[in-house]
Amino acid sequence: MATRPVISIIDDDPSVREATRCLVRSLGYQAQAFSSAEEYLQSDHVEGSSCLITDLHMPGMSGADLQDRLIAEGRQIPMIFMTAYYEERIRDQVMDAGAFGFLRKPFDDESLIACLDKALNGAAPKQ
Repeated sequence: MATRPVISIIDDDPSVREATRCLVRSLGYQAQAFSSAEEYLQSDHVEGSSCLITDLHMPGMSGADLQDRLIAEGRQIPMIFMTAYYEERIRDQVMDAGAFGFLRKPFDDESLIACLDKALNGAAPKQ
């Protein structure tokens, strides 16, 4: 039996983090949730993450900073961003760096599912 993909979720808002974790689990994936980018980086799940769903704006390291760090370390983890504070410049930056999605909170389940499908099935990131 194939191992189910592990989706890591990072958001400083506990309600968003838990709702996203529940949605991901309902789709049949394993889900790990973290309250910060730093907590994720210190975990044992960096190596095993099939996809990373992260908030953009968080105390400490931002989602964009996390993306920069993972790229600098040579880690090719597909990333999906979510934010309540849309900034086109930041959206363009993370998408140009290879993100598979940029969702405005609140977003519908179908939008996240579409991004997950692209990220996990090796589709090219949207430019």
